[in-house]
Amino acid sequence: MNSEIIQKLQWRYATKKFDASKKLSAEKLDILKEAFNLTATSYGLQPLKLVVVSNQELKDQLVPISMNQLQVKDASHVLVLCAETEMSNKFVVDYFDRVEAIRATPREILNPFQDHIIASFSEKEPKEIDRWMAKQAYLALGNLLTVCAVEQIDACPMEGFEPAKYDELLQLNEKGIRSVLVLPVGYRAEDDQFSSMKKVRRGVDDVIIEFN
Repeated sequence: MNSEIIQKLQWRYATKKFDASKKLSAEKLDILKEAFNLTATSYGLQPLKLVVVSNQELKDQLVPISMNQLQVKDASHVLVLCAETEMSNKFVVDYFDRVEAIRATPREILNPFQDHIIASFSEKEPKEIDRWMAKQAYLALGNLLTVCAVEQIDACPMEGFEPAKYDELLQLNEKGIRSVLVLPVGYRAEDDQFSSMKKVRRGVDDVIIEFN
């Protein structure tokens, strides 16, 4: 398939070894930040924040609480995708205040939807809301991986880390957020043998079901 985006998705892989001497430019990092902010989320609520770690001492401390994966040490930046620790009524109201300010949508139109969302969350158990927020982080991860491919930034999505210890080290609880996923980003090392390996995927015919 002669498509630039498909070629770039073929190029990307879960980078196992980063070149620690190569750093993302401020421009590239800004693209990732903006892409995170533009990620689709349920209701548009964005119950997420992105923690960006470039401090080498901190990155070194992340290694033992990341299953000793050296990607967090050698990457240019470590992106920690975080979810809010709670979904308060104020959080929802603040969102609709932004809608009103940016779109000039009358409150008589917004209030019924706002009240519906608040009522819906009030009926859910905290663990159910936590799961919902974690799913939003996965949406953001997928978006970031695609943007990384387009921008030729290497990345390694990681679930293998200790969230509670990340939260403690980065003082996330004090910020009202908790870690969900980790994404080291940077540039692959020339001797990362995985960079030249062919992708292993099921065929398109095996994963696509069409009703024509």
